[in-house]
Amino acid sequence: MENKNFAIIIASACIGVCIVISSIIFAFSISSLSENQRTVQVKGLSEREVAANAVIWPIVYKDAGNDLTSLYGSIDSKNLIIKNFLIENGISESEISIAAPNVTDRSAEMYGPEKAAFRFYASAILTVSTDKVDLVRSLITKISSIGKNNISFSSDEYQNQIEYKYTKLNDIKNEMVEEATKNARATAQKFADDSESSLGKIKTASQGQFSINNRDNYTPYIKIVRVVSSIEYFIKD
Repeated sequence: MENKNFAIIIASACIGVCIVISSIIFAFSISSLSENQRTVQVKGLSEREVAANAVIWPIVYKDAGNDLTSLYGSIDSKNLIIKNFLIENGISESEISIAAPNVTDRSAEMYGPEKAAFRFYASAILTVSTDKVDLVRSLITKISSIGKNNISFSSDEYQNQIEYKYTKLNDIKNEMVEEATKNARATAQKFADDSESSLGKIKTASQGQFSINNRDNYTPYIKIVRVVSSIEYFIKD
């Protein structure tokens, strides 16, 4: 009987010791896990100022008349004058497209002006699409010289604004991603240094989309390319 009680006591003691040891190991494991899960989230920016390398230039003018056939003839003549001006100044014929004119019959408009000067009003457009950005910029100021041919240019239509583009993103994309990543790491390293910790490996990382915007409203031919990388690092004491 005494031997049986002694065995029970020994077994209970062993179980107790095992529980204590397991608790200690578990506590250390939780502590280690907690330390490994300390992180810092940072963002890194890369920005470039670049010149537009492509341009779309809509050249819009107005015309009017009372005879539709004569009006179309006038538009054809003016299109040819504008086209010749562009070609003579360095624009290739393949870079010029001519759209069908938009003609309005004022007599058919129910709510139009009662006494319009002309029955037919037309809006015509030629579009230059080229990589000769500097040339186009110079021609924008010169094209008014052919206004003496009774060509009334229109430049205030919102839907026909000149558009400058930057199409060489692939040439700088890798460098910008690398720079954004370095800037993010520098920020994380500063945080680690200030908190007397050491910077660990990357836990998660994501790259934002590239954006290309005008530098300002006055120089749309100069673009700002931006990308932001978001990175989460482990922090260790």
